[in-house]
Amino acid sequence: MKVWIPHEAGLSLLGELPPEITVEVAEQPEKLPSEPAGVRFWVPPFLSGGDAAAFLNELPDLEVVQLLSAGADAWVDRTPEGVTLCDARGVHDPSTAEWVVTAMLTQLRSFPAFVRAQARREWAYGEVTPTDELTGKRVLIVGAGSIGTAVRDRLAPFGVSFTLVARTARPEQGVHSVDELPQLLPEADVVVVLVPLTERTRGLIDAKFLASMRDGALLVNAARGPVARTDDLTAELATGRLRAALDVTDPEPLPADHPLWEMPNVLITPHVAGSVRGLLPRAYRLVGDQVRRFAAGQPLINTVVDGY
Repeated sequence: MKVWIPHEAGLSLLGELPPEITVEVAEQPEKLPSEPAGVRFWVPPFLSGGDAAAFLNELPDLEVVQLLSAGADAWVDRTPEGVTLCDARGVHDPSTAEWVVTAMLTQLRSFPAFVRAQARREWAYGEVTPTDELTGKRVLIVGAGSIGTAVRDRLAPFGVSFTLVARTARPEQGVHSVDELPQLLPEADVVVVLVPLTERTRGLIDAKFLASMRDGALLVNAARGPVARTDDLTAELATGRLRAALDVTDPEPLPADHPLWEMPNVLITPHVAGSVRGLLPRAYRLVGDQVRRFAAGQPLINTVVDGY
């Protein structure tokens, strides 16, 4: 059985595999290590999208696509019948949660203003202080999956209160339904969005969503760019009423002349929440486990159903 992975480093990170498995490195569709026939398990490049998904039709014996990303939106409805699609749920929990906490503290403690002052060689104490703080904030986490839980756990020592939201309510766990957002948004000081991109979540952050947020609230989007309507987001942030920290935009990359770049109340990072040194070891532990499961005829984990 042939397995294709996109990183040379992954060969030493998979762990012990059954002898009948051949692992080859296929960094990109243009440079194939062998004929596509016989490849039953494929790991596409990290954050690959439509171009890589189009390559699915070139793999006649494919049975499993194991993504290295937590989101599967570029692959849903494009995976051929009979091919199991799995995401990397759990792999990105630490790094994305770290990014969310960092982004929140950066904005609340006005670090961008201090960075700009440093570039001007100005001691901006009087200009910037007193800053806001994370302590005591009411944090609304929209997306109560494994990353949302990781964010909650990392924020707990800061003395904040939490409200978690998921597709459907889980009252026994204190999780609210997304349908309750109109009532929950006005009460939150910080709104963290971590939902996958599906037809239901596309455009979730729209003018109505933003208008429901309290004055001075902070929006943190570590989900996918199209979860927000960019025009609505730009218009609301231009008023200065809200603050934002965005790891994702629509489109990506954000055009150099887009007004979001120059807004002092907006922090933008180029979709980097999961791009850390620990990614490959965590990712290939999952891949190795999945390959062993597949070879043994055991059920795979992280299978994608209805976009999740």
